[in-house]
Amino acid sequence: MGTAKRQETSVEPTAAMSVNRRRVGLVASIRRLGWLLNSNIYYAGQVFWFFMGIMKRTPQIIGRFGLVWRQIYFVGTLSMIIIVVSAVFIGLVLGLQFYTILERYGQAQVVGAAAAITLYRELGPVLAALLFIGCACTAMTAAIGQKRATSQIQAMAVMAVDPIEREIAPRFWAGVISLPLLTAILMAIAIFGTYLIAVVHIGLDEGFFWSNMLRFASFNNDVLSGMFKSVVFGVATSLTAVFQGYHATPTAEGVAHATTKTVIIGSLLVLGLDFVLTAFLF
Repeated sequence: MGTAKRQETSVEPTAAMSVNRRRVGLVASIRRLGWLLNSNIYYAGQVFWFFMGIMKRTPQIIGRFGLVWRQIYFVGTLSMIIIVVSAVFIGLVLGLQFYTILERYGQAQVVGAAAAITLYRELGPVLAALLFIGCACTAMTAAIGQKRATSQIQAMAVMAVDPIEREIAPRFWAGVISLPLLTAILMAIAIFGTYLIAVVHIGLDEGFFWSNMLRFASFNNDVLSGMFKSVVFGVATSLTAVFQGYHATPTAEGVAHATTKTVIIGSLLVLGLDFVLTAFLF
């Protein structure tokens, strides 16, 4: 009898403790979720006001377009090599894959049209943006972060020079201008790569290749929608790059961390915005 009573009294506290642990775990999870939501809202607010600061200084940038032109060279021109080389291989792969698939159904003559529509609507803007992030946006973040780490940003403020007007806004607008141009170059060269593999190598009729492309690929629905996507991607990726660089921790490790965040956040933004824009445009 005594043993049974001791067992019953020992079971009750154990059950109560397990219930308390579950309650504590639930409260902790809710707190973490609230903290995560609050931090993301705060981050979005920071980005918004940073963007508004750039927009406020845009009229001054128009009067000093030489700063933007200089950054276009570093951001856009120096990124052309990877864009051109990647575009050639993208076109070759697209032509080979579309020919392999369409030949089974006797529609190999529409390889050019299929590749063009795919490039104009999806692959061109998305791949150009991802390459742009890895090449140009990381360089923007590292350059601005290095200036913060070496106290050059703070020195500008001491000398009454607006760092956003002098360093941030020119890089932002250079990225916004450069990405659509790089996207157009990627599309054109990728189509040429498709022509090489489909017409020159495989031997499809050249007239069918170009005529079907002109017949099925629409300038208004396909080309303009892809260019609109590239403009949106340019704003998103450039804003991410300059924001991360400007708010980087002023150490070598902080600059490296900011560069990594630029790649991650920028890539996720491009993929997410691509889905949203595709849902609304088509």
